[in-house]
Amino acid sequence: MPKRKRRFGSVASELVKKAREAMLTAVQIFNNPQVDFKSELFIVTTTIAWTYLLHAYYRKKGIEYRRFREGDHRRRFIRTKHGAYWHWSLEECLDCKDCPLDEMVKKNLKFLIGIRNEIEHQMTSRIDDHLSAKFQAAALNFNSAIKKLFDPRYSLDTEQAFSIQFSAIAEESARELLVQQDLPQNIQSYIVQFENGLSQEEYNDPRFSYRVAFVRKTTNSKSAADKVVQFIPADSAAGAEVNKVFLRETEKIKYRPGTIVKLMKAEGFTKFNMQHHTDLWKAKDAKNPKKQFGVEVEGSWFWYQPWVEEVRKHCRENEGLYRPVVPALKPSTQVGAPEPAGLPA
Repeated sequence: MPKRKRRFGSVASELVKKAREAMLTAVQIFNNPQVDFKSELFIVTTTIAWTYLLHAYYRKKGIEYRRFREGDHRRRFIRTKHGAYWHWSLEECLDCKDCPLDEMVKKNLKFLIGIRNEIEHQMTSRIDDHLSAKFQAAALNFNSAIKKLFDPRYSLDTEQAFSIQFSAIAEESARELLVQQDLPQNIQSYIVQFENGLSQEEYNDPRFSYRVAFVRKTTNSKSAADKVVQFIPADSAAGAEVNKVFLRETEKIKYRPGTIVKLMKAEGFTKFNMQHHTDLWKAKDAKNPKKQFGVEVEGSWFWYQPWVEEVRKHCRENEGLYRPVVPALKPSTQVGAPEPAGLPA
């Protein structure tokens, strides 16, 4: 990567300050209960924050981050139509071999860039809850990066307040929220495609998606119950129990139609075939997005676990159609039965 001359050291400092302010603005917007356009504004402002931060890093290291025409031996830099230098986008910053960020932080940011590209030219709805774990990871990753790459005095630790809400979430209401996650089809397809490319370890990494399970806390000690948020180690007994519940609500295994047919055959419904499966989902209108039985990704349909249970229930209720009938053997022809005695010679 070509080096650039060190000039105007204050530019890097100014970029860091603007990056910090941009991230604080993104968090404040997302936590503002009067703003409905949360996710879109958070993603755009966070992209600016990370871009400025990496521009500051490359400037500090003397790495050229202005675009220039490939193959031009004179290295003429590309300019906007009004004459300004065209600097790298966030994606170009992440793809640079000198990028200081680790792979999971990059994956989180590339995920957000992909979402931004999907929502850039159209209105979206109901994506805040579904993407908030990625947003939290992006904010925490930024806080770690700005301290590591520059100075702890830029830390946002004291600025990150817990967002308070005015109403408690009833258990029944929480279930309804999980069922009604009617994400726009293009966003849902992008998320499924991106996350299918991750290993389970990468998917669970807090640098990619920072998930927190909230459990109402009760205790016999008055002083011990005052904290709204309490962090418990994931590998502790309490953490393991909470994680079981949390993963059960968030993880969605995806099945191809052929896989579901194979599962039913393996369970003894050997006459159940692909045509039966097709007739069943059509009869139940199972691909209706409101039913949340599956998702379409680039022309291919994937089914979720609740649909597998529906198919299993159907097979059990129609066992006579799908299980082969084994005729009872007559006693005289049963395996191991003694041969009839012959007549004496």
